[in-house]
Amino acid sequence: MTPQRPSLVMACLPIVATLAVLALQLFVFGEFTPHVPLVCGVAMTAIIGWKLGYGWSAMEEGMMRIVRVGLPSIAILILVGMTVGIWIASGSVPMIIYYGLKLISPEYFLAAAMLLCAVVSVALGTSWGTVGTVGLALMGIGAGFGIPPWWTAGAVVSGAFFGDKVSPLSDTTNLAPAVTGVNLFAHIRNMMPTTIPAMLIALVIYLVAGNLLAAGQTLDLERITAITEGLAGNFEFNFWVLMPPLLVMGLAIARMPALPALFVGVAAGAVVAFGVQGEAVKALFGYMQSGYTLTTGVSEIDTLLNRGGIMSMAWVILLVMIALAFGGLLEVIGCLESLCAAVLVKVRGIFGLQLAASSTAALTNVIAGDPYLSIALPGRMYAPVFRGEGYSTLNLSRSLEEGGTLISPLIPWNAGGAVVISSLGLVVSGGSLEGLLYIPLAFACWLSPLLGLLYTLFGRFILRADDAERAEWADKGHAVISLQQLRDQASVKVGGVAPVRPEA
Repeated sequence: MTPQRPSLVMACLPIVATLAVLALQLFVFGEFTPHVPLVCGVAMTAIIGWKLGYGWSAMEEGMMRIVRVGLPSIAILILVGMTVGIWIASGSVPMIIYYGLKLISPEYFLAAAMLLCAVVSVALGTSWGTVGTVGLALMGIGAGFGIPPWWTAGAVVSGAFFGDKVSPLSDTTNLAPAVTGVNLFAHIRNMMPTTIPAMLIALVIYLVAGNLLAAGQTLDLERITAITEGLAGNFEFNFWVLMPPLLVMGLAIARMPALPALFVGVAAGAVVAFGVQGEAVKALFGYMQSGYTLTTGVSEIDTLLNRGGIMSMAWVILLVMIALAFGGLLEVIGCLESLCAAVLVKVRGIFGLQLAASSTAALTNVIAGDPYLSIALPGRMYAPVFRGEGYSTLNLSRSLEEGGTLISPLIPWNAGGAVVISSLGLVVSGGSLEGLLYIPLAFACWLSPLLGLLYTLFGRFILRADDAERAEWADKGHAVISLQQLRDQASVKVGGVAPVRPEA
């Protein structure tokens, strides 16, 4: 039996059902455990695929293909877990917290947190690594100042994912131009009109919010003193303690890939923990595996520093793998293709194209839970249409980053959101979902897509393809199809939706 292409209703069915189960788990039961709802989604999608004529082997291969695409991100998660545990043991994270409480004023803390995470993320090229190390330290500083954790997390996420978006070392920043066929640095330059204003607006908001939060309470000097004395009493602080993060940043600037750079950081942290903090070698292996453990009697220190290790990332890694399998299955049986085609036949003009691209990237983040698929899928589907309309695919690559990279941390069951919640210790269970309040407070992440659409609406920063880019399309054999051609195809299709085949 030749597999059939799903109708629009059938394509939506497993997605809507899965989101309904996720909503039940999250908003009715008050538990953030999306693994089982996503597994149910895989099962429901497989049933739809079987009804369409797909055999299990084809569906399994589709799932495994996308899971394999996500293996580098899983490797990064493993190393981030090891880094957190060993950098706490080395004193790197405690030292940042210590001097942060000593040197930063509460009024400027949120703005400083965003800027620091942005600088580190640009240098490292990884938002996840920034959130798990510097972001964790900033959560400790914020706790010492009495700032609500969701405000600190919002500032950390804004800065960290800004860096991930514009760093030439970032995997997603390299993926977006790769799938749309544009130059990496041209892609980064084209993101500046939305990225810089979004960051400046967010910076002003954090400055105002920091002053309001600081004005609304009396600084608890005894609490801060207890934290700093507790840290100083349990860790040795000197220049060598900062060598692991400085070394990783140096390697990143020297263009070393993220995985080996992070591993060197783990090794350097182990050396410092052994040589400076006096940790036993056996204990170091335990910290990398199961996380750091410490009892100081100061609740803020114990809550913050008892974390890390590979096992702390097991929850996130499993979620990423299940989400990737779900997204892969939706792609292989044609559900995502049908949805994209249904959107494109309704699109009119460049604003509609930009809105469709960024919205599809954002919805793929919601549906499939993976930032890589949210860039790769709409990039492959929409690039021929941008070319057919005579627009540079730089417009598309920017939309993909805005709907893919920046929206990823705002979806709790997405890989990006799961890393943020897990790494920063946000409370999202036991009937309390206050940890999710960081989502609207990550201003830079959702302001940038809005600015991009606003520019398009007024015809600003929209690039037409020049002769050189058109010649490159011809030389490389890139597919080209106009919106009118899509509508003409749809008019002769039963059901009114023509397939849009993604580029290889």
